[in-house]
Amino acid sequence: MRPSIDEYFLKIAYDVATRATCDRKLVGAVVVKDKRILSTGYNGAPKGMPHCDDSGHQLKNINGRDSCVRSLHAESNALDFAGQQADGATIYCTALPCYECSKRIVNAGIKKVVYGEYYQSQNSEEVFGLLKQANVELCLLAPLPSNP
Repeated sequence: MRPSIDEYFLKIAYDVATRATCDRKLVGAVVVKDKRILSTGYNGAPKGMPHCDDSGHQLKNINGRDSCVRSLHAESNALDFAGQQADGATIYCTALPCYECSKRIVNAGIKKVVYGEYYQSQNSEEVFGLLKQANVELCLLAPLPSNP
């Protein structure tokens, strides 16, 4: 059965997540415009810096929750690589973006966010309000099972 275009690009985001270098949560993102991939991103340390896989996690307690602050988020990396081309695009994310990445999504001009799973972060509920206020379409879409 042929996947929908959203299923297709979300599945690619899950493949991108396999490159993540912070194993606390493997996350991938793909920025797509006119059915063409502009960029991909996965969570990991900034360019040239040691990865969690090599140096361990850099944990910080944020609002009662240990978070790894060594890594950039997948959405942030994908937006950085897409640059101004992201205006009007769709971003496919394996998990609901955090509030900080959602602000960057709005600022980049992304028109639609398709995500594969709800992920509770410090401000998850505010993400929905922010994206709605900015007229960014938000779509939860479970990924297709892998082919045998």
